[in-house]
Amino acid sequence: MNRRELMKLGAAGLGISIAGVPLSALAQAKKGGTLNVIVQPEPPGLMLGIIQNGPAQMVAGNIYEGLLRYDEKLDPHPQLATSWTMSDDGLTYTFKLKPDVSWHDGKPFTADDVVFSADVFLRKTHARLRGNLDAVDTIKALDPLTVQFKLKYPFGPFLGLFENGSMPMVPKHIYEGTDFLANPANNTPIGTGPFKFKEWVKGSYIHLVANDKYHVKDVPLVDNVYFHVIPDAASRAAAFESGKVDIVPGGAVEFFDVARLAKLPGTAVTTKGWEFFAPQSWLWLNNRKAPMDNVKFRQAVMYAINRDAMTKIAYQGYAKVATGPFNSHIKYYSDDVAKYPHDLNKAKQLLAESGYKGETLRLLPLPYGETWQRQAEIVRQNLMQAGIKIDLTPSDVAGWNQRLNEWDYDIAFTYVYQYGDPALGVARNYTSSTIAKGSPFNNVEGYSNPKVDELFASGARAVDPKQRADIYLQVQKILLQDVPVAWLHEIEFPTLYRTKVHDPVSSAIGLNDSLSRAWIG
Repeated sequence: MNRRELMKLGAAGLGISIAGVPLSALAQAKKGGTLNVIVQPEPPGLMLGIIQNGPAQMVAGNIYEGLLRYDEKLDPHPQLATSWTMSDDGLTYTFKLKPDVSWHDGKPFTADDVVFSADVFLRKTHARLRGNLDAVDTIKALDPLTVQFKLKYPFGPFLGLFENGSMPMVPKHIYEGTDFLANPANNTPIGTGPFKFKEWVKGSYIHLVANDKYHVKDVPLVDNVYFHVIPDAASRAAAFESGKVDIVPGGAVEFFDVARLAKLPGTAVTTKGWEFFAPQSWLWLNNRKAPMDNVKFRQAVMYAINRDAMTKIAYQGYAKVATGPFNSHIKYYSDDVAKYPHDLNKAKQLLAESGYKGETLRLLPLPYGETWQRQAEIVRQNLMQAGIKIDLTPSDVAGWNQRLNEWDYDIAFTYVYQYGDPALGVARNYTSSTIAKGSPFNNVEGYSNPKVDELFASGARAVDPKQRADIYLQVQKILLQDVPVAWLHEIEFPTLYRTKVHDPVSSAIGLNDSLSRAWIG
């Protein structure tokens, strides 16, 4: 579809390429009942404009909404916006909003809420979005149901900014003129979404109830959703096995338990619903210090690691070996790049050429459970087989964050989300402007290449898809030669659910906005 045309995608198109659930068919689904879902770990809060960690997005994504919703191909569909246009020069986007939408307290949702959310509230509270809004010059309400975004320069991935976790709409009448972080409403979140906040018993559960005035007919289909807090992975698996919970989100139980639980009667498993996030794992290699500052050493690490074995042993098959910095689900991915198969002889050769002197290097595992510990053991063995001396330095989550924030590591595990477009979720890990202490998810490795900086900047500002594809292919080829980090896997987080639960995933962000379309029968 020509991006300059008025896009009139009907609500019936939402999610049909993922779960086959056109809204026209939802009226035929059975209504009522309660969904029991695990949330892990317990979120620190539910005000989605302030807190964006994974558990908060999963719960609060069913309370708050964005202007758009995305299918598994990352194509945008209407949500709070019904249609949108882009000017010929790529600098002006105009959104028509859905009429008769109300906040959970009954106040009407209007264009003023969009302007306040994007131009005032989120510019202050949402660090990831703030950087992307640098491209936006003005945001104006043209009338109560029309919003205009004027850009300073063309920004190719602009239409990828509007899902509920990236740009959640927040109520102007509740937050305007207040201290956003201290507003009492943060404890009782009010959105426009299909579920309303009911109760939070800390350490036990979060209870949401159906919004009976939701703006989509016949949605939501269930009356209640309980998000259960169960701290221990084995206990979470037991809760599903016993029938206490109906849905286990990806990553909530160990991967070896997924294979066992998936065989239980009345159980289904899906890896859908992660296309927008596209989780990618790798090893940070601290480019600031020897021997990681030598490209041949970094290439040796890539050849030394048996990523196929890690897929089978640690992930139980729920992962795909990464070909490089781009996850295959995001736009402009290409596998036309240098390859690094497991080859110990090649690793040893490069190691010798790098001048590695036999010093012991610290390997920092990711403290997210036994799956990651198994991966750390495999990597340690692989690197030692190649001749690299390794000392595992385990820590808790706080310690892992602190070490990466301060660059106090040699080699460290991580995984990050890529948000559908290289300008939104990839560039931050490789551009020199994002080298800064205090974040474990930016350019933590300290890699700097002016050509890569230039290409990422050009790719973000280009609008033509072919031009962007050519630019990002160059980026991928350079990064695969420089190996600033050691890419491991595309993680395919499996979601377990009872077969009595129909259509639990109907978008590219999965459970984060799909539970209202799920039904029990």
